[in-house]
Parts: sequence; C-alpha cells; structure tokens
Amino acid sequence: MAAGDLYVQGARVWIPDCVEVWRVAEVTRGYKEGDAILYLCLEDGSALAYPIESQLPPLCNPDCLSGADDLVALSYLHEPAVLHSLRRRFLEANAIYTYCGVILVAINPYKPLPIYEEEVIYAYSGHEIGDMDPHIFALAEEAYKQMVRFGKNQSLIISGESGAGKTASAKYAMRYFTTVGGCLCDSSMEEKVLASSPIMEAFGNARTTRNDNSSRFGKYIEIGFSQARVTGATIKTYLLEKSRVTFHAKAERNYHIFYQLCASATLPELQGLGLRGAESFHYTSQGQCTAAQNTNDVADLDSTRHAFSLLGVPEANQLELFSILAAILHLGNIVVRGRDRRGDGCFVEPADKALGLFCTLLGVEASQVMRWLCHRKLVTAGETYLKPLSRQQALDSRDALAKHMYGQVFRWMVSRVNRALRSPEGHRTSIGILDIYGFEMFELNSFEQFCINYANEKLQQLFNLHVFKLEQEEYVAEEIPWVFVDFCDNQPCIELIEGRLGILDLLNEECKMPQGSDGSWAQKLYQTHLSSSHFQKPKRPTDAFVVCHFAGKVEYQCDGFVEKNRDAVPEELVGLLRASKKSALLAELFLEEGDGPTSLQSRRSSGPRMAGRPSRRSLPNSQKSKKSISSQFKASLKRLMEMLGSTTPHYIRCIKPNDGKQPFVFDSRRAVEQLRACGVLETIRISASGYPSRWTYQEFLERYRALVSREELMDTDEKQICSLALERLLQDPSKYQCGKSKVFFRAGQVAYLEELRYRRLRSACVLLQRHLRGWLARMRFQRARVAAVCLQRHARGMLARRFTRMLRRTRAAVTLQKTLRMVLARRSYLRVRRAVITIQAFARGMFARRLYQQMVWHQKAVVIQAAVRGWLARTHYTRLRRTVIYLQCCYRRVQARRELRWLRIKARSVEHYKQLHKGMEIKVIQLQCRLDEQAQEKQRLAEQLSGLNAAHAEEVQRLRAEMQQLREDAARDAQVQQLQERLAELEKHSVKSCLGQEVEELRQRLAEVEAVKLQLGEERDALIQRMLEQSQDLEEQHQRAARESQGLLQELEEERARYQSLVQEYARLEQGYENLRDEVAFYRQSTLRRSLSSESFLGSESSYLSSMSTAPSRDGSDQQAEGLEEGWQPVPEGLQPQPSGEAPLKSSVGQDPFEKAYLLLLGQFNAVNEELARTREELRRSKAPVELEERKPLDFFKRRNIAEMLGLGRSPGKVVVDDDLKHAYDAVQVANRLLASQLREEKQQHEEEVEGLHLDICSLKQLSQQQAALIQDLQRHQGQEGLQHHVLQLKEENWELAQKLEKQERTTLKLQKQLRAYAKQIQEFTGKLKREATGPVQKLAAPAVVVSQSPVIPSLAGLSQAMLAWRMEDEGRIIKAVITDYKPQSSPGALPDLPAYILFLCFRHADHCCDEPRARSLLDAAINAIKRVMKKHSDDFDVVALWLANTCRLLNCLRQYSQDETYWQGNTVRQNEHRLQNVDPQSSCCSLGALAVQLYQQLIRTAEKRLKPMIVAAMLESEPIQGLSSSCPPGHRRSSAAPAHTLPELLQQLGSFHAALDRHGLAPSVGHQVLRQLFFLISGTTLNYLLLRKDTCSWSCGIQLRYNISQLEQWLRAEGLQQSGACEVLEPLVQAAQLLQVKKVTEEDAGALCSLCTVLSTQQVVKILRAYTPAVGLEERISPSFISSVEKKLQDQYGGGPSQLLVDTSHLFPVHLPFTTSPLHLDELRIPDALNLAFLIRL
Repeated sequence: MAAGDLYVQGARVWIPDCVEVWRVAEVTRGYKEGDAILYLCLEDGSALAYPIESQLPPLCNPDCLSGADDLVALSYLHEPAVLHSLRRRFLEANAIYTYCGVILVAINPYKPLPIYEEEVIYAYSGHEIGDMDPHIFALAEEAYKQMVRFGKNQSLIISGESGAGKTASAKYAMRYFTTVGGCLCDSSMEEKVLASSPIMEAFGNARTTRNDNSSRFGKYIEIGFSQARVTGATIKTYLLEKSRVTFHAKAERNYHIFYQLCASATLPELQGLGLRGAESFHYTSQGQCTAAQNTNDVADLDSTRHAFSLLGVPEANQLELFSILAAILHLGNIVVRGRDRRGDGCFVEPADKALGLFCTLLGVEASQVMRWLCHRKLVTAGETYLKPLSRQQALDSRDALAKHMYGQVFRWMVSRVNRALRSPEGHRTSIGILDIYGFEMFELNSFEQFCINYANEKLQQLFNLHVFKLEQEEYVAEEIPWVFVDFCDNQPCIELIEGRLGILDLLNEECKMPQGSDGSWAQKLYQTHLSSSHFQKPKRPTDAFVVCHFAGKVEYQCDGFVEKNRDAVPEELVGLLRASKKSALLAELFLEEGDGPTSLQSRRSSGPRMAGRPSRRSLPNSQKSKKSISSQFKASLKRLMEMLGSTTPHYIRCIKPNDGKQPFVFDSRRAVEQLRACGVLETIRISASGYPSRWTYQEFLERYRALVSREELMDTDEKQICSLALERLLQDPSKYQCGKSKVFFRAGQVAYLEELRYRRLRSACVLLQRHLRGWLARMRFQRARVAAVCLQRHARGMLARRFTRMLRRTRAAVTLQKTLRMVLARRSYLRVRRAVITIQAFARGMFARRLYQQMVWHQKAVVIQAAVRGWLARTHYTRLRRTVIYLQCCYRRVQARRELRWLRIKARSVEHYKQLHKGMEIKVIQLQCRLDEQAQEKQRLAEQLSGLNAAHAEEVQRLRAEMQQLREDAARDAQVQQLQERLAELEKHSVKSCLGQEVEELRQRLAEVEAVKLQLGEERDALIQRMLEQSQDLEEQHQRAARESQGLLQELEEERARYQSLVQEYARLEQGYENLRDEVAFYRQSTLRRSLSSESFLGSESSYLSSMSTAPSRDGSDQQAEGLEEGWQPVPEGLQPQPSGEAPLKSSVGQDPFEKAYLLLLGQFNAVNEELARTREELRRSKAPVELEERKPLDFFKRRNIAEMLGLGRSPGKVVVDDDLKHAYDAVQVANRLLASQLREEKQQHEEEVEGLHLDICSLKQLSQQQAALIQDLQRHQGQEGLQHHVLQLKEENWELAQKLEKQERTTLKLQKQLRAYAKQIQEFTGKLKREATGPVQKLAAPAVVVSQSPVIPSLAGLSQAMLAWRMEDEGRIIKAVITDYKPQSSPGALPDLPAYILFLCFRHADHCCDEPRARSLLDAAINAIKRVMKKHSDDFDVVALWLANTCRLLNCLRQYSQDETYWQGNTVRQNEHRLQNVDPQSSCCSLGALAVQLYQQLIRTAEKRLKPMIVAAMLESEPIQGLSSSCPPGHRRSSAAPAHTLPELLQQLGSFHAALDRHGLAPSVGHQVLRQLFFLISGTTLNYLLLRKDTCSWSCGIQLRYNISQLEQWLRAEGLQQSGACEVLEPLVQAAQLLQVKKVTEEDAGALCSLCTVLSTQQVVKILRAYTPAVGLEERISPSFISSVEKKLQDQYGGGPSQLLVDTSHLFPVHLPFTTSPLHLDELRIPDALNLAFLIRL
C-alpha cells in the first residue's frame, strides 16, 4: 500500500513536541511520492509545514482503537500511539491497568480506588485474562490457573521506579493468591503470609523524595502450593540499602522501624530503651522530616508487633530486637572529638550519655567501645600495632558498625519470617513475586545504581527472550510462515559488566589490592573497555564512566565504588558484640556470619607499637572467605535468573505518572522515559515487526460484514469467506495471513479496514439519506399543492361573500334613508305637541299648588305635634331602659364571677372533667346562635336606619322641590316664603335631634354587640387553641407509638439477622468439628490397626452421632423403658416418670478433647438460642398482652357418680346371684334413660348459654360501634379538653369488653369440647356394660375399675387419638425409614411433608406417655439425621428443599398443637383435641428453627452454585437481539467461543427451582424469599461484571441487558411472583441499563441522569460513564467535564460518603419462616406401606 493512500487529506499524524513529547496534527494536503514537505494543521488551528527528512511522521490510530485494553491491538504500533492510549485510559476512564501483550502496565493513581475488595477478587477468579478489564487480579488468576492446569511454577515480575507502586502491586498479588488459594493444613498460614508484608515494610521501606513508602531492597516472595492450596512461603532479599541507616538526604527518612519505636517510646515495655523523639537522634533527623503524611507510626508499630506474634516471634525476642535497634540509634549519637587541629587522633567522652545507653543495651564495656572506636589494630609479620584514627575515620567506623548491625538484624528478621512461613511437608508448585527496583538514572549515579541497572539488564534479556518465544509459539500454533524477527539483544552489555575482565572483575581485583582506589580502577576501565560499543568515557576530566544500557546511557561516578564493594566493618567492635552475654539474640546475629567479621586492610603506620607475640604473616579466615558485595550480588542474581528461567514469567510494569504525587495527573515526558526503560516499547517493536493485529474469523465477520460481498457470503466456511474478502480488499498477501482459527494483520491494516468500513457505512448512510430526502421532498410538494388548492377555494369563497355583502349594504342604505326621513318628521310633530301640553300643565299646576299649599300647612302642623310628643315619650323610655339594663348587668356580672370561680374549681377536678366537655359543645352552639341573633338584630337595625335615611332623603328632596317652586312664587307670595322658611327650620331642628338620638342609641347597641362578639371570638380562639394543642398531643402520641413500633420491628429484624448469623457460625463450627472428628477417627483406626469391615464410614458416623445424640436421654428413661411391656400396656394416669438422679456422664474419661470443645461450643450456642427465644417471647408478649385465665371445667362425673347410681361401687368380693343380672340390666336401662335426659338438659342449657353469649356478643358489638362513633365524633371536635384521656378511657373499656368476650368464647368452646367428651365416655361406658352383661358375674366390677383409673391410651376399638406408638429401641429404625432412606419417589401420591407428620405423631405418643426425654431424643436424632443427609446431598436442590419443607412443617406442627393460644386461631375443633399436654416443645422449636435457617442458607448456596456459571453468559454475553454485536469496538480481548449459557436456560433453571419449591410444599412466602435472594445474586453479579468489563459498557449492550431484564420481569409476572420483592432487587441493574442508553452530552442530560440513578452509587455511575465506549461514527465520546459534572451533582444530591463500588453478592437477607397452620387432621393421615413402618402401632 503506497504512502499516498495513507497520508491523504484529513489523515491525522503524530509530530514531536518539546512539552507533550507528541502532539496530533491533521494533513491538509495529500502526500505524494517525492514531496519534501508535509502540510499539517495543528489542534489550535495553526498551519505547519513539516519537513520530511528520513521518514514520514507516524499515523494516528482510528478513534475506535484508541483506549483499547491491549496496546498490541492497535493498528499502528509506535511510541506516540502507546502514550496516547495510556493517557486517555488513565485520565478519561481512570483505568490504571492496561495490557501490552504479555505485560500489564500499571500506572500509580496516587489515590485509593475501590477495585481491590474481596468481591473483586472473587469476580476475577475463574475467568480468562481477556474476559474482563485489565487488572492485576486478572494476571494473578492467569498465573494461578496455569500453575493448577499444567503443574508448572509461575512468577510475577514487578518492576518500576521508586513511587510507581511496586510494593502495593506485590501486596495485592499476595492477597489474591492467599484468598483464592486458601490454606491446606494450617488455617493461619494465609494470615502469616499477609503478615510478612508489614514486617518487611517496617524494616526495609523508607520515605524518599519520590515515594513515602519506598522499598530499599529487592525481594522475591515464593508462595508454595500443594493441591492448589497455599502451604507456605519463602522470602529472598537482594541488595539492602544499608547506607540509609547512617545517611539520608533532605526531605527523606530512615527506615520506618526507627520512627515507629521513637513514636511509641512512652510504652511501658519500651521505657528502658532510652528512646525519645525522632528529632533527638542523628540517624533519624538528617532529613528534617521525622513525620510523614498519612502515616501513623504508633499504629504501624502495633501492626508490626502483631505480625511478629502471628509469625511466632515471642514477645521477649521482640523486645531484644527493639533494644538492638535502639542501640543503633544511640550509637549514632556518640560524639567523637578530635585531639588536635591536625586530626591525628580522637576520643570519646566517658560521660557520654549515648555511649552509656549503647553499652547498657548491648552489655558491652564502655571503655572497650571507646578504645576501639578511636583505634585500629594492625597485624604485621611479627608484631601488632594500635593505630589511632582521625575523627572522620572514627565516625566512618561508627557508621560502618551501625550499618553492619542493621544488616544483620535485617537478615535475622528475614530468616525468622521464612522459618514461620516454611511448610514442613514442602510444596509441589509455587508462584513467585519479584518486587525489584526498576532502571535508575540520576544526576549522580553510584555503586547502588550500577547494581540495580545490572539486574535490570539481566531481567530485560529474560523478558526479550520470553516475548520472542511467545510470538514464535503463537505463529507455530496457527501454522503461519515464521520469519526470524531481529530484536535488541543486550548480551554485549551484560558481557561488559559480568564477563571476563569486565567491570565487576576489575572492581573485585581492585578491592583485593592493598592500595586499591577508585581512580586506579577507573584507569583500568578506560584501558580495557574503551573499544567496546557499550562503554564510553565522559568528556569531563573526572573519574567516571558511561554504560550504554538498553534504556539509555548512564554515567557512573567512580567515587565510593571500591569501599562500598569491600563493605568493611570494624573487627574489634564486632568481636565485642559477639562476646556480649546480654542477649542471646545478639550472639545469634553475629554468629550467623561465620568465624568472624571482616576487618579493614592492614596498613603500615607509625603509630605506637603494641607488645605481643610475633606471629606468622597470615590473614584472618574471614578475610580469605569474605566475598565482595558485587560477587554476592552477581551470584544471587544468577540464582534468581535460573529460578525465573524455570518458571513461566508474567510481567507487571509500574509507571509513575508524575513526580508531584498528584492524583490522576499524567506527565507525558516522565511516562515516556519509564516506558522506554521498562521494555514496553520493546514489546511493541517486537509485535509490530510481525502480525500484531489478530482476529478470530467470527470476530472479523461480525465487525466487517459490511465489506463482504453477497457472493462471498454464499460460502458456509468462515475461513474461506474471510480469505476471499481479504484477497479482494487488501490485494497484498504479505499484509495478512490466515491461520487455523485467526487472521493475522500487519501494522496499519486494521486501520485501513476500519477506513473502508467507515466509507462503506458512510455511502450506505448517504444512500439512505438520499432516498429519505427525496421522499420528504415529495411529501412536502404534495402538502404544498393541497394547501394551494385549499387557499384558492377559500379565496374564491371570500370574494363571493364580499360581493354579496355589498348588495346587502346597498339595500340597507335605502331602508335607512326611508326610516330617517320618517323619524325627522315625527320628531317635529312631537315637539309642537309637547309645547302645547306644557303650557296647559303650567296653568293647571298653578291652581292646584295653591290648593295644595293650604292642605300642606295643616298637615305639617299635625306632624310637628306628633313628632314632639313621640320624642318626649321615647326619651323617657330610653332613660328608664338604660337604668334597668345597667342594674341587670351589674347583677349578672356578680353572678357570672361567682359562677366562673365555681367552674374553675370544678374544672380542676377529674370527676367533672367529662361533663365540662359535654357542655362545651352546647355552649359553643349557644354562643353561635347568640352571635347569629345579634347579627340579625344588627342587620334589622341597619335596615331601619337605612329606611329612615331614605325617607328623610325623599322628604328633603320633596321639600327642596317645593322650596324651588316657592322661590319662583316668592315675588307673588312673600308670606308663603316666610312660613316656608320657618317650617324648614323647625323640621331641620326636629329631624336632627331625633336622628342624632337614634344614631347614638344604635352606636351604643353596636358597641355592645361588638364587645360581645369580641368576647365570643376570644373564647372561640381559646377553644380552637386548646383543640389544636390536644390534636398536636394526640399526633405526637401517634408518632411516638409509630416510632416505637418501627423500632421494635427494626430490632426484630436485627435480632433475626443476628440469630441467623449465629446459626451460620454454628454450622461452620459444627462442620469444623466433624472434619476434626473424621481426622481423629482415621488416626485411631490407623493406630489401632482395625480390620476392614463391610460398613461404610458414613454408616459408622451416623451411628456414632445417633449414639451421641441419644445417650443423654437414654440414661434418663431407662427406668421407664424397662417398665414398658411388650404388649403395649397403657400407663395409668397416676404414674409419672421419675427423673433419674444419676448424671448421664459422670466423668470425661475417654472423651476426645475435640468433643469437649465441641460440647462447650454447643452449650454456648444453646445458651444464645435460649436468650434469643426469651427475647422473642418478650417481644411477642409486648405485642399481645393477653392474660390467660384459668377456666372452670364442667366436671360431670364429680356431680353425679354413675358407678354409685348403678350400684357398682361395692366390693368385688361379694357374690352376686344370677337373678341380679336382670336387675343389673334394668338398672343399666334406667341409667341410660337418666343419662339421656341429663344429656338433653345439658344440651338445652348449653344452647341457652350459647344464645345468651351470642346476644352478649351482639350487644358488645353494638356498644363497640357506638364507642367507635363516639370516638370519631370526639376526633371531629378535638378542641375539648381531656379528649385524649377520654379516648384512652374508652379504649380501655373496649379492651376489657373484648377480653370478656374472648373469655366467653373460650368458655363456650371448652364447654362444647367437654360435652362431646362426656357424651363419648357415656357411649363407651354403655357399650361395655352391654358387652359384659352376658358374661360371668365376677367380671361385672371390671368396667368400674377401668372407669375409675381413666387410662391415658384408650383402646384401639375407640376413636383414633392421632399418634403412633413406638418404643425407645425403635428410634433408629424410625429415623432410618423416615429420614435416612426416605425417597419421595418410592411413595407416589404421598404428602411431600409426610416425614414431618410421622415424626410429630411419634412425638405425640411420647407426650401422651409423659415421656419428655424420649420426645427430646427423637427430635435430636431427627435433627442430626437431617444434617447428615444434607452433608451427603449438599448439592442436590430437591433434597435440600424437601427437608427444609419438612423441617418447617414439623416446626409449625409443634407450634400449632402446643399450649400457646396464639397458634390456635386457625385450628378446628378436632385439631384442638390433639394438642400436646405434657411436653413443652419450646426448646425443640428453637433447635428446629436453627436447623431451618441452616437448610435455607444451604438451599441458597446450592442454587447459587448452579446459577453463578450461567449469569454472566446469559445476561451479558448472549445475544437475544441479533445484529448488535457488530457495533462493539475492536481492540478488546474477547473470548471467541459462543456463550456457554443463554437467557432461556437461566429462566429454565429458575423455573425448575420454583417448581421444586412448590412440589415439596414449601410455604409461598419462603419461596418468595428464595427467589428474591437469587434475583439479588443475578442483579449483583451482572452489575459487578458490567463494572469490571469495559467492552460491556456500550449502547448495544445496554439494549441487550434491558431486554434480558424485561424477560426476567415477564417470567416473574407469568409465575405470579410480582409481590415477592424480586423486581426491587433488579432496580440497580435496570438503572445501569438505562444509563447506557440515555444521552450523555449536555448539562440537561447530566441532570436527567442524576434523577434517573437513584439506587446506583456515585462510584458506580462514574465507573460506567468512564468505561462507556461510544459507537463508532454514531456517538461522541463522553467528555471528562460531563463526568465531573455528574459526579458533583450526585455527591450534592446523595452526599459524598464512602460507597462501595461492587455489590456484595454474598449478602444474605434475613429469612422469616412464617407460621402456617396445617389443614390436615392428624387422624386422617395415611402412611404408605413402602416406608416399612409396620412396627409402629396406630392409636
């Protein structure tokens, strides 16, 4: 494919950048062969002419491939593509793990993430590495699976810079192996393996400028496995940084253990160590950072000591270890002073406090320490000298001793950890975890960096070989022609370092020289290796050299190499420590090294000569055998490479995203440096040189079906279809290869295919748009045409209507003209006519007014007289009335005050409290009526006032009119005018005075009415306020009662959950006990050499358990069992079993200690059960406080002795003659008639009593209804005082009446029962008399004896007593037939809970015989047998459901037929006759309840085992809607196989569960709880895998998931299980599916999304949004700002508290076992013959 086809206009490329390393640019002009410039456009819009020098810039991958889980899946494999994918996944999706072929790239987020919980571990367990999102657990699972499957050792190689997260990754991997693998023998081995981490971190980790918990050593942790279980572990360490003990840079710290001891100096056990704050010691205060953020040194020391205790290190050894560490700190504080300025000698003050503490802690002499700190012993050929040291040399000697001591402590600590983790039986396979330092390149690189980079060179070589081998195996397996790919081999660099005359050889040779130095060693390097391509000499004239490593060139400073390689320690000081007897641990530390410590080289000196014996010239043995540090490291590295070479390696490369430790901040420059150094880019290069893109044929067809032609699809072979399509599309056979199951592509071919697919889909979209737009245009034209025709029609109609309107207006105008002319003529006529009439009227009026004036004058005089007389009378009446009213008011006020005082006194009394409120309503009504009357009076007075005002206004108007007329006639009649003025003045004065008085009276009356109204209003407000207060009190009481009831219910649920957890813990302990007992039995069998028997171990176990369960009860019932005869003689009523005084087990001789522990735990558990039972009983009694009263039974035979009436009470010794038989028979007849008459009388009396009770019931019901009505009426008028008290009093009365009613009903039922019993006894007695009447005379007295004794067990000829008679020795046969060997298939048509009924009938017989120990023994044996059956058939859902149903039925039967009246409500009369009389089943109910809970939990576990493998495949991987999978993006590791299970299979399995529950007769509510728990498992598992798999977070998967959920809901509706609560637990999954389908672009979408996700947590929503993969070409990628907005809104809406990411699928809802009465009568039960229970006698 030509470059011009790729670098076209619009293509995106990567160009170098000085800040971001690489940046994106778009090609603006297509490239042609020979062009020297490539025209680009940057992201900011600026143009760029990119010069093409040697090669074109790398192309960008399609957007659908960006952010892939595996970097090898990228079409273009190069550095910018890798960097961009890692950046996008890290910043946008917050995904810290990414695959790169065989490497797992882990980026440190610097923030705790909820992806390491135990639920996540179990989610990844058992899955392939490509099934879920990249994770360290996925890689650990792959290693674990390969170890188990192939039996080959595995290894995890974790590398990276300091602060990249290597230690945390190693801890997570260890936790995964210990959690998944478990432990084989030692149950605490898992804790021990995990406990090694805090110890290693305390002694080997320190704070650096790059990391707060940096490992300063390399370690290889080998976890041993046997039978896929953890058996032990071994830790090997490499190159501890001992120089940190004496020196650390600024802002750094020493090892953690020192700061932990200083922070805990106040502990009592550490008081004698002389510890203070860390700033007080020289070795801990150099970095000026004694406290680290997010670190609690006190708590860390507690963790370290706890880990030591778990690993078996005694407390004494710990304190000795701490004393040695404290001595190291004090050693650093010893002050060495120089003797003179020249520095020839030095000394230590004897009073030095630090010196004293050091010597005291280690048990050495201070003088010796002072001497050898400042001097050295030199041994020559014949003499020994003491050489004084300078101050600096003494300080170096002191620091060398401190480093040596800490190194020995670290070695001892590692050996003790390995001793604790070592397994005695060894291991078959192992998984190693190598946590080693990554490639280091600083400004100043010394000996430590050289060793670290040397180790990384070796590891990189192993890594290259492994990757190359995997590539070759893949191609060979797929039968692809393999061409050798050249890769960067770093063997020459390794030879430069470790080869003959290499850097290490020359360094060791220089160390052996007496006058060896760093400078001479550097000159030897230059002379030997300057010709090597991997060795260079720096340009600066310094003692340094440059090594060209695989990750880059590193310049090493030669200063300190020789001294560090020698690792010399002062021999004399070490000898003092070895000779110390202060601590055994101290001697052990310094004996591990061999004969003696290494001393410094002997040097000639002019110091003072020591007297001594001349000796031969010889070096110490230790000096001869001492190896240099480089030799030791080389040997250990060689062993490590051999070990790793024998394992299958798995690589984890940890990347540090930034140097500031900021969460989710990505520095591209730092990331590229680490990618180059850790070999990730080398993996990319090796993969890119071959066929990096690999697709199965099914995936290729699903993705690129749009590119396949119709003719090619005619073939049925997928491989042939793909070959034909690729031959047509790519046309170059070298660009792809077709293997056996996959098709392989060269780099860039997938991007080319994606471009072709995009073009094909784009052309299809254009075609669809073209046809759609044409159809829309045609539809638009048709609508316009129809609209134009309609407009024309309406326009023509409008014009026609306009013409018609014009014609109508013309005609109307003519009519108007005619009418107007007529009106004008008529108006002129009328004007003339009115003028004539006016003249006539004025003339006539003048004459009439004259007559009228005379009449008016007379009338006015009469009116004036009447008004004056009336005003005088009213004035007198008003004055009199006011006086009377005032007197009445005074009197009434006095009376009212007296009455008010009396009422207040009366109101305080409780007796009149009720009467006060009864009159209150009447008073309110009276006041209301009074208000109404006053309002009517006010309205009437107002009406009168308005009438008077109207009359006055009319009179004034009329007078004004007359005055106007008089004024007109004033000229003619002056006298009339004067009279008129006088009359007007009189009228004015009289009217004003009268009206003023009336208005004043009305105002006074209104004021009085207002005052009364105000007073009534105040009283009404007071009443309303009191009503409100009382209503609030009642409301508060109701709320308080509701809260109390809610609290009781919540406590009940918590108690139930706590009880069930105790039951589960008891089951676990019991299982552990059984396992231990099996081991003990096996041990005893092997030691005693028992012969083989035909009985199985299970049979012996069952007999052993049955003997254990029945032993206590048999001892107590031996005496009674011996008294029972073979013919089942009835037990007399008077005989009661006496409890045995002997204890069942007087001593524990021969009892196993495991049995003792088990019995102890069993006793504690039974005590807890009893406590729970008492708590439950108190709750039940608090809810139903019904006191049971003793009844007065009707004792018929006490009142009338039948035997005396018949004359049968005589002595049996008397002789009766034959003639007396007739008299006896007559007497019997008379007795029968007498009994019949008495029976009729009793029956009639009973009917009368029943009728009277019914009348009482009716009256009580009416009274209850009246009380309810009264309560409702009182509730409507809550304003009265004492309403609450009255209501409570009525409720108490109602409760008392209800109790009386209930007592009457119970008395009625008891009378009916006694009446039937007496009738039955009379019939039996009469029948016996008839049968014995024909017998001999001597047998006549026998019935009397039988009647007087009243046996417990009636004769078989009588009515059935619903019990099965059995003996104690038949208990095993009953259990074996009913439980152990019971099979429902052998008894078709039988009840599903038949075993429960049979056991209860046997229990009734023991109760009937008053044999409580036998009843207890039977139930205990049944419980143990059910447990054994469950242990044998724990995976059979039908068996577990069967015995759960039978356990619940037996439990309900014990409750239904107990003496507790609360369970009698649903019983019939016949069922009440079969109640238990003597044995209290309460304790048995507790045991059966615990067994039922265990069976329910076992049922859930059995169902979960069947459902778990089906859930993910059916809910997420199956495709009920075909065609949606092709929209999934490429580049994800997916399993090519079809899903193992489908949704119909899952529904079928659920249906089988539901059918089994119904078939075995389990209560519907229990079945609902089972299905709710199973649907919770389906919802939680599906949601967890949705959160952990990025390929499932897409729109198409949301559609599939929503469809699958709808199928589950439809199945629930079809089965009638809507109310089971299963739909509610599916709500999180429904919201997750809706979240995948909704629009996610704008702020409005964010708000709608937040309102939608009410059940999902904030972390779950954000995780789904970050993992969401948009459809290519159809959706846009979710922006990080949108995700941040959603997260903020959700936190503001629901709070930002800690929430869990994954659903805890192991959570079990508390089960509630309801009580259901059995409708079956026990005497109607039919037992099949197939059960072989013929030895039981039906009574």
